[in-house]
This record gives sequence, C-alpha cells and structure tokens, in this order.
Amino acid sequence: MTIATTDKADIDLLMEGIGAAAKAAAAQLATAPTAAKNAALTAAARRIREDRAAIMAANAKDIAAGKQKGLSATLLDRLMLNDARIEAMAKGLEDVAALPDPVGSVMAEWDRPNGLRIARVRTPLGVIGVIYESRPNVTADAGALCLKAGNAAILRGGSESFHSSAAIMDCLAAGLAEAGLPAAAIQLVPTADRAAVGVMLTMTDTIDVIVPRGGRSLIERITAESRIPLFKHLEGICHTYIDRAADLGKARKVTLNAKMRRTGICGATETLLVHRDAVATHLKPIADDLIAAGCELRGDARARAADPRIGPATEEDWSTEYLDAILSVAVVDDIDAAIAHIARYGSEHTESIITEDAAAAERFLARVNSAIVMHNASTQFADGGEFGMGAEIGISTGKLHARGPVGVEQLTTFKYVVRGTGQVRP
Repeated sequence: MTIATTDKADIDLLMEGIGAAAKAAAAQLATAPTAAKNAALTAAARRIREDRAAIMAANAKDIAAGKQKGLSATLLDRLMLNDARIEAMAKGLEDVAALPDPVGSVMAEWDRPNGLRIARVRTPLGVIGVIYESRPNVTADAGALCLKAGNAAILRGGSESFHSSAAIMDCLAAGLAEAGLPAAAIQLVPTADRAAVGVMLTMTDTIDVIVPRGGRSLIERITAESRIPLFKHLEGICHTYIDRAADLGKARKVTLNAKMRRTGICGATETLLVHRDAVATHLKPIADDLIAAGCELRGDARARAADPRIGPATEEDWSTEYLDAILSVAVVDDIDAAIAHIARYGSEHTESIITEDAAAAERFLARVNSAIVMHNASTQFADGGEFGMGAEIGISTGKLHARGPVGVEQLTTFKYVVRGTGQVRP
C-alpha cells in the first residue's frame, strides 16, 4: 500500500497505527523461536532471488526519477541495484539467519555467598525505527538484523529508493508470512511524505531506538528533533596514514582501494596522511594510482611541493566528507602528528595505518579514538558484513551501548535474572 498525502492528521494516524502494530509484534518476537526467525529470513532470501526481475524493474523507476532530479553519479551508484547487489542482499539475509541467536544468551553469571544465582541475559530492544536515504539494500539488511535480534522494525526509506524498497519489502513480508511470524514485525512506512520522519522522531511510546542512515542534513535533522535515543554517525571522515615504515606495495594497493573502490560509502578514505620520511618514496606512486583511477588530489604545501599534480587544499578540505573521487593529502612529521590530525578533523569513524613497524601500529591502534581502527587494511572494510556480522544496520560513532558496525548483538540490551531458594535480605 502506498499513501501520498500532505495532511498532518493522515500522517499522524498512519504512524500511530504502524507504531501500535510494531509494539504488539515486538512482544511476540521477544520470545519467537530461533527456527521461526531463521525460516523467515531464508524464505525472504529465496523470494528476493525469485523476484529479481520485479526488483530490477522497480529500481529502474527509481533510477529514472533520480536522473530526472539530477542526482549525482555517487548518489545514483548508491541507489542502483544489479544482479550482483541483489544476490548480495539475498546472501546477506542467509548470513544473518546463520548467525547465533543473541536473544536469551547468557553474557555473564555468578553466585553470591547467600546462594543467589545471578545471570546477565540478552534481550531485544523492542521496536527499532530506521530512517535512511537512497540505498535500497538497507531495507533488507535492517529488517533482517532487527528480526534476528527479536525486534520489530519500522523502516522509512528515502523517496529516491521508494519503489525499490517497496519491492524488497514484499519479499520480507512473504518470508514473515511463510514462517508464521506477525506481519508487523517489519513494516515499511508507505509514504514518501517527509512529515512521517518528524512523527517517527516523537513516537516515544512505541519506538525504543532510532537508527538514521544518510547524509549530513538528514543526520543533523534527526539529532536535533529526535526524542528517542539514536545509534548514529554524522560523517565518515576516514583517514589512511602512510607511516615511515610502510611497505610500498601495501600502501599503494590499500590506499587505492580505500579511496576508489566505492567513493560514496561512509568507510571511504577522505584524507591521506603521509609521514615526511615516506614522501619521497611513497607519495608519487600512490598519487599515480589515484590519478589514473580518476581521483582529484588536494594537498598541503609539502604534498604539493612533492607532486605538482596535487592541487591546493583549504582548511575546509580536512573536515570534508567528499563521498566522491576527491582526496585530501597532508604530510605529517611523525605518527603523533598523524594522530593529532585525526583527532582534530576526523569523525571517529574509521582510520587505518599502513606500516611494518609493529610498535607504531600498536601506538596508532591504542591512541586513535575512533570506532574502528585498522592496521594494513582498507578503510572500506568498515562494514558489518565484512566483520562477520552478516550485515549491519549502520555504523555508530557514539560511545554508549553500540559502537562501530551495529549488528544483531548491538540490537539487544540485557536484563538480570536472579534465581534463589527463598533468600530474604537482612
């Protein structure tokens, strides 16, 4: 069902019904058997493969509308589905089904001197609202992760991916029905009216957590307006640091991938930092690779002096998430200067050091205060699927509850279960 309306009363009524249904579904999902949740996910994966043509046709409508709106090549790439991406969605559902069920798992347990047995046990969060923009695969990933963790999901996709998300939602709904789980376990808000987002952010009686995925303007709006706790990151200003002891082959391969594999994702490197002792040997070959791949380089005075193909960087460049084939380049005096640059300009998302010096690597990993820190690896591995989580609902740069890729475990909380034999407190 698709609803096109600008009437606030209609939107309020629509969201009230969605919220009530989600809350009722969450109560059932909290104790749903693992087998039923897994059956729903595998059935949905099968349906996605079977409905590939319908999903592609829906996506073609979104792509055509996006081109008409003048969406950038990066945004169109985020929006676009092809055979490989559809298969990846289906495989992601199966991967989540294969994960251990976190619900009911015992995180810790101990005995007290008075004979009480205490256990800390994972439980679902309840109802999770996910607000996202152009990537239609989030519909499958978010729905799957919420379901596996025993939560009901309210999904509000962007207008750019409206038809694609609806086609994917049909497959998730079919999986729920086949497994005998409540239809409201996963709901897609059936309107592109932006007023629905505003209402979601006030649904404190029914939604327990909001997960926003999108550009800066969306995240800023949600952060300012939400009355509900958030798992979020504002920007992915990620850094790759080439240390004085970096292997040239690794440095070239990792930097090219970290920037150019997919420029429009939050784990793409946006700033390259190069130790001053590695400039003469490493900067030009790395620049050769990036420029050949179509990347524009903007650098500080020392980077430009080493390679005249690098254009000037402004102060704003160091704190810009380009999401495009643009990379800022800075030369730093040592590893501590690299760490200081990251602390000043980064967004605490993902940073990587390229070095063969184990002590330097450990210093970087310990002192960089980002959600994900890496050694000799591309920042584009900042992804729940790559971490073995099956998929992710997003990356959190907050420090409370969830940090880094948000997978099934991060979508649970816990309670204490205390078993006694008649003890009373003196």
